[in-house]
Amino acid sequence: MRLKKLLGIVGLGLSLALIVTGCSKNSSGKKEVTFATVGTTKPFSYQNDKGKLTGFDVEVAREIFKGSKDYKLKIQQIDGDTIYSGLDSAKFDFVGNNLSYTKERGKKYPYSYPTASTPSVLVVPKDSDIKSYDDIGGHTTPVVQGTTGASQLEDYNKKHSDNPTKLKYTEENITQMLSGLNDGKYDFKIFDAPSVNSIIKSQGLSNLKTIDLKSSEKPYIYYLFTSDNKDLQTFVNKRIKALQKDGTLDKLSKEFLGGDYAPSSKDLVVPNKK
Repeated sequence: MRLKKLLGIVGLGLSLALIVTGCSKNSSGKKEVTFATVGTTKPFSYQNDKGKLTGFDVEVAREIFKGSKDYKLKIQQIDGDTIYSGLDSAKFDFVGNNLSYTKERGKKYPYSYPTASTPSVLVVPKDSDIKSYDDIGGHTTPVVQGTTGASQLEDYNKKHSDNPTKLKYTEENITQMLSGLNDGKYDFKIFDAPSVNSIIKSQGLSNLKTIDLKSSEKPYIYYLFTSDNKDLQTFVNKRIKALQKDGTLDKLSKEFLGGDYAPSSKDLVVPNKK
């Protein structure tokens, strides 16, 4: 009698557990995915006047998951030096923060389709004698050790050892570098056009001008995923393609990046796809 009663109670408990579990699953019905970004790199990710996290990478991510039946987006602001370690430890599912493609990162992380192009410009004081890339020899520029920009100029100096650029290694961010350039501390800086134009406008750096740099290839920015997130990568790429087709990427590009930097349909390629 006691055994039957006990088994009945256990059975009732299991039934209730199954009911609760089923309700929980049905009530949410979506897998939560975490998107991480730095939040200090305007116009790609930053806090607006109301303290809301916004920017091109942020708003594209919101549009990607808008109305999704399968996923719920969570946005997390992180320190810049934890982007890749966070991906490695799966603290978040994907990241975006004006992130370009490199072979080293391409070996480790799945990439999305590009969401925008970010062509580089040469920034100089308005009275500078630098008129093109060919004139940067002998002039001073700030660089951060280990960055793509530093590596490119280090290679330039190897090829132009007779008249190399003067590299000033610093821990300054791009806003501080451009402010120093505006005040005569440096002679030039090479950086992406959307960031430069946004900083010059917001900081009132009226002593600076930009010079377009010709390139045979367009530099793009992407989202990067943890290595086991192939399904998420597929979903995001499908949505990026739809946003490109319906003009949303173009709209957000003009709103946040200040120009027509949206990729064309033929540009929608995963750079490290095997």
